[in-house]
Amino acid sequence: MNHPSRQNLAAGRALPSLALTAGALASLAVWNLYHVRKAERRNPPIGRFIEVDGVRLHYLEKGTGPAVVLLHGNTVALQDGLCSGLFDRLAEKHRVIAFDRPGFGYSERPRDRLWTSRAQAQLLHEALEKLSVEQPVVLGHSWGTLVALDLAMDFPADVRGLLLVSGYYYPSARLDVMISAPAAIPLLGDTLRYTVSPLSARLLLKRTAEAMFAPAPLPENFFAAMPRDMLTRPLQIRAEAEDAAFMIPAAARLHKRYPELTMPVAIFGGADDKIVDVEAHSVRLHRDIPQSALHVIPRAGHMVHYQSAEQIERAIRHMTRAGDDTHGRFAVAS
Repeated sequence: MNHPSRQNLAAGRALPSLALTAGALASLAVWNLYHVRKAERRNPPIGRFIEVDGVRLHYLEKGTGPAVVLLHGNTVALQDGLCSGLFDRLAEKHRVIAFDRPGFGYSERPRDRLWTSRAQAQLLHEALEKLSVEQPVVLGHSWGTLVALDLAMDFPADVRGLLLVSGYYYPSARLDVMISAPAAIPLLGDTLRYTVSPLSARLLLKRTAEAMFAPAPLPENFFAAMPRDMLTRPLQIRAEAEDAAFMIPAAARLHKRYPELTMPVAIFGGADDKIVDVEAHSVRLHRDIPQSALHVIPRAGHMVHYQSAEQIERAIRHMTRAGDDTHGRFAVAS
């Protein structure tokens, strides 16, 4: 008499569980896609679009005068410049262009290339040429500082000055990179991003934002400017995970070249930044760039630009003022 093997019995018992898991994941994917469409209907694009090298970029522009380009960090979108007040403040005397970096907000992030900071810088340089933006001051925050540095390294004649805020400039071990890495892996990451990742991201988002602002409180209008459902869409989760994975290699590639920079550079950091250590990064960068100006803002965290908009505006005004020589001008606030 033939008896089923133990393996067959185990497989028979596992099949219903696998079917239930697959059904649950499919339901989560449908639910998440529904929320993506709902979020985008409620929050349509606020700017314009430009196509560059096959990529559709979303940007917001306002004002006239010397140009300033705003590059946001991870987690957020171009609305960070609006929420902080920097965009409107600078637009009073400057032509200000804020981009959604590839994969964030309403900018595309096709999979035909690796979206390193250098690839993003090259794309944005071409976008600026199409928009007839000449010699802007480039302001990067957090991950956006790597893009700003690559712009200055690759196109030094086209960058009037750099304003670097809360940046990560030197390679080091990062726990957050390891945690976010799975969402960047093809296939596995796709499954996670359309099922469980948006749920976990929504649950953690407020705590993440509070840590970014600490010790300052989270602004009341932060999630009104950048709704949770927009920040936790699958495409943006992929962009965030890939950027995190590319962050350490970018700093490793760039840091040996910092002394080559000859344009004016202003460095801003929060003295109580819990995301990026200000001494290990901003203060060290100031030592490596002789003509840089360093501003360490007391009782400020990673989102220091919300508390130092006036100082940032003043630094940009120095860079864009005709005949102003910012080389050798050092300012250290502590």
